[in-house]
Amino acid sequence: MNIDALGLVPVTATGEVPLYRQVKRELLRSIETGRCGPGKVLPNETVLAAALEVSVGTLRRATDELVHEHVLVRRQGKGTTVATHTHDRFLFHFFHVEPRPDPLDSDRMPVSHYPVVECMGFDKDKATLIEAAVLWIRAGDPVYRIDNRLKLDGHLVAHDHIVISSVLFKGLTEKRLLDRPSTIYALYQSEFGITVLRAQERARAAGTTRHTARMLGLPVGTPAIEVHRVALTFGDKPVEYRVSTVNTQHHDYVSLLSKRL
Repeated sequence: MNIDALGLVPVTATGEVPLYRQVKRELLRSIETGRCGPGKVLPNETVLAAALEVSVGTLRRATDELVHEHVLVRRQGKGTTVATHTHDRFLFHFFHVEPRPDPLDSDRMPVSHYPVVECMGFDKDKATLIEAAVLWIRAGDPVYRIDNRLKLDGHLVAHDHIVISSVLFKGLTEKRLLDRPSTIYALYQSEFGITVLRAQERARAAGTTRHTARMLGLPVGTPAIEVHRVALTFGDKPVEYRVSTVNTQHHDYVSLLSKRL
């Protein structure tokens, strides 16, 4: 990629913000504005550092953080690229339902795999007070509502109710949604230029509602896990509100915890 196409502005030490943080902001600005889009390979470190007028060490510290945050991806022999949403990335970062393991049989540990997603509804509606507060829009603003049910190994494991702003995703249709070749987050990124970087989730015990019970083929009031997810893009701006009801009869909601030392 031509370095001039990135539109990078040299950074200078101010004493208020560490220099590598300024470099990180500048790289994020180029990515967020689409000058360096998903899948694009960044120029080598020497060229980037020269354009930003910083040392290679400072640049590397900034890119290390962006790799850790899954904004950039490093591949041996291929350089550093802007991350794209794929089935593997969705499975690793955003889908946490797995078959329940047998603790007495270590040879048959569950293997994560992408669910079969079936769209059960696509509607235009108005945002409720809660949805508006979550998505940073006004109550009554137009939204799209998407109902998906997910299967693993033939079992219905989850019902997703997704709410997104129809202004942010202008032109989305049920056909575009159904015809997408990859994940819904890949659709957001490729068709609307919106990259989901991370998500904030809150899980709670719940009983299946009439609507969710019908989706999952369960009696009303069946114990389940209800996960409220807010998908965030650059600047921690919310772009999607999703309520997932997980059938835990044969599956678990798995969270991998880690701490940077």
